[in-house]
Amino acid sequence: METAVFIVCAVIVLAGALGVVLARNPVHAALSLVGTLFGMAVLFLNLEAHFLAAVQIIVYAGAIVVLFLFVIMLLGVDRLEDLSVEPITGQRALAAVVGAGTFGLAVAFLVTSDIGLPGREALTGEITDESSNLRQIADVLFTDYVYAFEATAALLTISVVGAVVMSRRMGRSDEAQKSTGDD
Repeated sequence: METAVFIVCAVIVLAGALGVVLARNPVHAALSLVGTLFGMAVLFLNLEAHFLAAVQIIVYAGAIVVLFLFVIMLLGVDRLEDLSVEPITGQRALAAVVGAGTFGLAVAFLVTSDIGLPGREALTGEITDESSNLRQIADVLFTDYVYAFEATAALLTISVVGAVVMSRRMGRSDEAQKSTGDD
């Protein structure tokens, strides 16, 4: 039974991930992201990680995707953009080269390093009875991973502020066109 649940959820997660990457409409991409996050939550439940499944649904599928949809709607999806026109010549090719190089360096680092994956001891170590699981997760999150936690919060805040600034600029240029009668 666990294998069947895993296979079905893996297909849902992969289909949702492809939907996020391949969807031309940003709202459809955000909805595909919701499907991916729900599939991941079921996989967490399959592993008996109930807390992670709840966090996956409440925080990611609830709050983060709502934030994404807010930003998408704020920027406006009614304007058509021609994606075949490249604003900077060679930008896509350069991005592909940089992405492949970064991926290659990351794989080479992981293969040649003897550091190991972070959190390996936490996954295989015993849970002590001196404090609750939630307390232990909070201790690790706000000590060992506090910089990653703060960086994520900063990136989300910066993205919302950037979306507001971009939408205000677009709104001003639209108003200027309407006042001069240009279309």
